[in-house]
Amino acid sequence: MDLATLKALKPTEYAEAAEGYRSTSAMASAAKDRVETRIAVSMRESLKGEAADAAIGQLAELGKNFHYIQLECGLVGSALEAFAYEMEAAKRKLDAALDDARSAGLTVHLDGSITYPPGGQKAEDGRLPEGGTVSGLTDGTASAVGRQAAGFDPNPHRRRAQDCANVIAAALRQATEADEKWAPKLRALKADDDLTVSDRDWADASSDTSGVREAGKTYLDSLPQPPRDGTPRQNAEWWKSLSTEEQAAWVSMRPDAVGALDGLPSTIRDESNRMVLAEARGVAQGQYETWLRNHPAPDRFQTYIDPYTGTLMKGVQVETQAWKKWEEARKGAHKTLDGMDAIQRRFDATGKNGLPKAYLLGFSAEGDGRAIIANGNPDTADHRAVYVPGTGSELGNVEGGINRMVNVWHTANDEADGQSVSTIAWLGYDAPDSVVKDAPFEHYAYDGAPAFRNFMDGLDASQPGNSESHTTVIAHSYGTTLVGAAAETGHLNADDVVFAGSPGVKVSHADQMDVPDGHVWNEEADGDSVPDLGRWGHSGDGFVIPSDPEFGTNEMTTDTEGHSGYWDEGSTSLLNQSLVVVGKGNTVELKPPPDPWAHVK
Repeated sequence: MDLATLKALKPTEYAEAAEGYRSTSAMASAAKDRVETRIAVSMRESLKGEAADAAIGQLAELGKNFHYIQLECGLVGSALEAFAYEMEAAKRKLDAALDDARSAGLTVHLDGSITYPPGGQKAEDGRLPEGGTVSGLTDGTASAVGRQAAGFDPNPHRRRAQDCANVIAAALRQATEADEKWAPKLRALKADDDLTVSDRDWADASSDTSGVREAGKTYLDSLPQPPRDGTPRQNAEWWKSLSTEEQAAWVSMRPDAVGALDGLPSTIRDESNRMVLAEARGVAQGQYETWLRNHPAPDRFQTYIDPYTGTLMKGVQVETQAWKKWEEARKGAHKTLDGMDAIQRRFDATGKNGLPKAYLLGFSAEGDGRAIIANGNPDTADHRAVYVPGTGSELGNVEGGINRMVNVWHTANDEADGQSVSTIAWLGYDAPDSVVKDAPFEHYAYDGAPAFRNFMDGLDASQPGNSESHTTVIAHSYGTTLVGAAAETGHLNADDVVFAGSPGVKVSHADQMDVPDGHVWNEEADGDSVPDLGRWGHSGDGFVIPSDPEFGTNEMTTDTEGHSGYWDEGSTSLLNQSLVVVGKGNTVELKPPPDPWAHVK
């Protein structure tokens, strides 16, 4: 970039263009929301049949287009804003040098060189030290040598000229580097010439986001930063302090960071995490297709051979061991995609049987994965329930937790007397992978407890004004151990706690659960062996679990069987949980107290 171009450049024009792209992004976001949560919902409620299903499918594709436009236009806006910021810095440097040169009577040439006039003390012959022309130096060593040489020159104008020339050269170099850096980034922010947003498009979007984030680090670092290890309340205050432009830059350039911050509005976390999800799915799909190419499927069937006679049984086909092994590996390669697809199915279910919009309050595909999905906006709900799953929970099987909280939402909503309900599936920790190998270790609970407490505190911090909600924690299996560890080591920030199938909760009595007296509830179903494992595993050391009478919980009637049936539709087990969720614990059906004379009879 030359001096004339930088001098004439108006960074504000790029900032204005950035605002236009941000506006387009916002319009696309609003259109996506209308399509997915109003138009499609209305069609699901009023129309049935193949034509309606096809139309709803087309609306889903349209929603993807709007989502892609939202993300890409947001990136363009942030890229232009960052470019304007860097060019403005270079231009300020140039303008300051030009003003300095002008005031010193120096002449600046189009190539950035500067001519200085004669000056200084006259020589014996009566002449002033001669003037001259210097060029700017940007190399550190050369600049230092040049400044030193100018300092020994008897003409003081040379030192001033050299300083100005160096600043001009630095400004031109800074502007050139910014231009060369951002030009390819901006050219890359374009979509394929079609109407289909494919997995490859989302993978490219992930690359675009990484590119803009890397190139815009200087700009992003200039913005107010989130508090280091901040509390949810501090996070909320930081977000409120940002301008609209600054918020847009954080969402587009660091959606992963914004979506993970407890205390921010659920709408913002949802918007950010949906971007992360869409990009992660595109990348994961590409990885899965690569796995398939590198691991071609073996023959699935072979003719059955009678093991006793060795005779081929014509017409009888059995699956080969090689295919079974391959299929198990394939399912493992697809596991992350299974979880992402389950989340998308919940998005697509909005409006079915009155189900409210889903909010993605947390998401990561790293390791076993993380996902936090709310039915309804918890920031505005009168009643909220947060479900903590147990051993074996990971992104790949998150659908089970999602469906359980959908069932709680439906039942609680029916009992809420018109008040609003939000139910949340919280997979925000690294759950044990195996009952035998991992679940006996308590570090999973204590490692996950701080994240759970922060999330609970964040639910309060993100509420508008002085709103207060009634909040219930529902924990299952090892999830009850985590909740107990969270209460033992800090403030739980809940009004009620419901345990289901608990093997133990790290405290010895209900009054240690950091909720009001009488607000700890428990369910233990017939045929659920997990509570017994908790009892037997600590036999003789005074260990108690929530279903033991001495623990002091409200033992709710449970009509389901086994370890995973507590949320079966239409069950008393589900109804009792839902009554607690909406603050109607006084109507819960409780188990009769044990008969102290049963052993005599």
